[in-house]
Formats: sequence, C-alpha cells, structure tokens
Amino acid sequence: MANPPHNDNSDEERMGKTADTDVVTAYDGVGETLAHKLLPESAEPYIRLLRIDRPIGTWLLAFPALWGLALGFHAQIGTDQQSPSPLLLFPLFLLGAFLTRSAGCVFNDIADRKIDAQVARTRHRPVASGEISIKAALITLTILLALACLILLTLNKLTIMLGVFIVAPILIYPFMKRITNYPQAMLSLCFSWGALMGWTAVTGTLTLPNSLPGLLAVIAAFAWTMGFDTIYAHQDKEDDAVIGMKSTALTFGEATHKWLWVFYGLTIATLYIAGRLAGAQLIFVTFLGMAALHASWQITTLKTDNPANCLKRFRANGLFGLIILIGLLADMTFAILLQDV
Repeated sequence: MANPPHNDNSDEERMGKTADTDVVTAYDGVGETLAHKLLPESAEPYIRLLRIDRPIGTWLLAFPALWGLALGFHAQIGTDQQSPSPLLLFPLFLLGAFLTRSAGCVFNDIADRKIDAQVARTRHRPVASGEISIKAALITLTILLALACLILLTLNKLTIMLGVFIVAPILIYPFMKRITNYPQAMLSLCFSWGALMGWTAVTGTLTLPNSLPGLLAVIAAFAWTMGFDTIYAHQDKEDDAVIGMKSTALTFGEATHKWLWVFYGLTIATLYIAGRLAGAQLIFVTFLGMAALHASWQITTLKTDNPANCLKRFRANGLFGLIILIGLLADMTFAILLQDV
C-alpha cells in the first residue's frame, strides 16, 4: 500500500506513477485526514506507517468482531444471562481493531521492507523508503501492542486467551507470501478471529451447540477476507511474479471470478445460518440480501487487470460489512422492542 508523502508529491505521483516506469498504480489512501491537520508535518510518515490515511483496513478488521458482538447480544435477548454493556464493548473493539491493524502494518513493513522497495505500489512506504528507521518502527510497534494489550485485559478470560492465540498467526502472516500460494488464508484467519472474540466477549462461552453462531461468523469472515484480499492482491500480481512472491491472485488467475462467487456465496450462506441461530429474523435477512447484491456487483464489474478497478471493489467491502452490521443491529433492536411490548 504505497502512499508518497502527501505534502511533497504531485497528483500524478500520488496516483503511483513513478519517474522511471509507465506503470500507474492506484493510490489507495483517502488524502488529507484529521490527523494531518492536527499533527505536525514531521508526523506524516507515521500517519502512513499506521495507515491512518487508509482507514478501510481498520474497518475490514473491525467488522467481523462487530458482527460477533451483535450476534452475541442478539442471542442473549430473552434470556437471563448477564453480559457487558454494548456501549462499552463496541468502542473497545473498534479501538482494538485500529491498534491491532496498525501494529500488524508496522510489523509487515519491517518484515517486507526489502520486498516493498521493489514494488511500485509499496516503494514509498516509510520503512522501505528509509523515512522511518527500523528502530523507530520497532518502538512504535511496542507502543501499539502495549495499548492493544491493555484493551484485551479488560475482557473476560476466554476472550483474552483467544486474543493471545491469534498473535502467532499475525506475526507469521508477512512471511507466508514467500512459501505458499495462499498467503491470503493466513490473513483471513487473522481478520476472522475477531468474530469469535466478539462472540465470547458477550457470551463468555464456546460451548456447543449454543456457540454455533459465533463459530459460523468466523467461517463467514474467513471466506469474506479471502474474497476481498484476492481482489486487492491483483494490484500487485505483476510485481509479485517478477520478484517471486505468491498470492491467490496469481494462483487463481483467470479463475478469480469463479472463486469469488464461492467465497462471497459462503459468506452470505454462513451469515444467514449464524443470524438465524442467534434469533435474527426478517430485517437481518433483508439486509443480508442487500449485501449479496453488493457482492454480486463487485464480482461482475471486477477487472482484474485494472488496479484502480480492483482498489475500488476492495474498498467497497467497507459498505458490504456495514450493511450486514446494520442488519444485525436493526433486527436486534426490533426484537428488544417487541420483547418490551
């Protein structure tokens, strides 16, 4: 995810066009953010290091966890089980997603600094370009992990254990593109794990069959991540092929669209079952249908040889995740109102 310093580069450079090539790679940031306005110019490389200018990654990590929370709260309706306040858990998981995603990006930039320097889209990352030293990046990583740990410690013991377990896959992920054709599978595990943590943060249990909604949400989020990260990987497939990196974009090739139907279809199907098992009714099913239509638009309009097109479809998954979350919350709210009547 390259993003040249936003104060020094022309619009043409911000779209990724380098002086020594004719390759144009889509700029995947959102331009000037609130952080740019509030922080001094010297902090700009850190804004890019933490991906504050690209919030879509935080949202894509957060949505599975928020789905898990919503499913957990929905399943508690009509029972005498006590659970933490949603006004507490939703903000905590959002902040946790930001810290975890930022920490993952910093670690990835350190591990991939030599590879990033060879890829047009990532050559301007602050560690790869030398704007931020490895020592400074490691200090930043330590701070992010410490803050994320503090948030994790506010949750129940089971959720803390799940949070500790996922640390190893997060650390392993940056190296998977060197050894497997399916590095997106490891990323999918990392992104989908939040669904399980969201469920246990509310319910405090993983006993079957009561916890099937939370487990199915993990499968749904895993398939979803496989889909959108395959779309994302198509931006780098030419550079990856040259330097020997692996990805599902290269593995699936012309069959990508067929695989996307499988991934998004599995996402919708498992979310439907999870929602119904948690007690969700017509409102959720309606929103899930809208999400299915959105996924269909992504797949049918995707042009895998057009980086800008791939980026737009990738970022559109923020809306996909939001549609599902709104459906769960709206259905839950209606169920609570009916209970009080």
